[in-house]
Amino acid sequence: MSLTEQDYQRSADRLDCEVAAIKAVDEVEASGQGFLPSGEPKILFEAHIFDRLTNGRFRKSHPNLSSAKWDRNLYGPAGQHQHKRLAQAVALDREAALQSASYGRFQVMGFNWKLCGYRSLQHFINAMYRSEVDHLDAFVGYVKARGLADELQRKDWAGFALGYNGPGYKENRYDTKLAAAYRKHAP
Repeated sequence: MSLTEQDYQRSADRLDCEVAAIKAVDEVEASGQGFLPSGEPKILFEAHIFDRLTNGRFRKSHPNLSSAKWDRNLYGPAGQHQHKRLAQAVALDREAALQSASYGRFQVMGFNWKLCGYRSLQHFINAMYRSEVDHLDAFVGYVKARGLADELQRKDWAGFALGYNGPGYKENRYDTKLAAAYRKHAP
């Protein structure tokens, strides 16, 4: 089920920010779509996170899945390919693999399941496969837990990008992409 204006408004009310700010994040993170044509959520498997969560034990045997450093070249194509990578990692270490991907419309990392308010990693995963409303709820939970709502309220895109995407946000120009997307959605 796609997000409605009421879904965005409910979330904006919870974060005390403009709907346009949430739509900006939505557009930048997953191009406003949370699911692939297969019905699976959009994901991005992060080899450097998997490496960290498994203490590098698969780095030599599976260098395409486990890397000491972030490496854009390991991603490969978007879409179904990411689910294949995740499945390969799940065969090695299920919990670490599921926590090493970002999910859905807002690309929330699996290792943030508790911050987002879920009882378990599995409850988080189930929600990410269920609906875009669940993606939005996970986003709101994460933003609140990380104290990023004030950045959305002030439209401090650099501050939000740092807190949401980490220090590599500059290289990927997340802040400028967020600002441009906000201008597009602003009333």
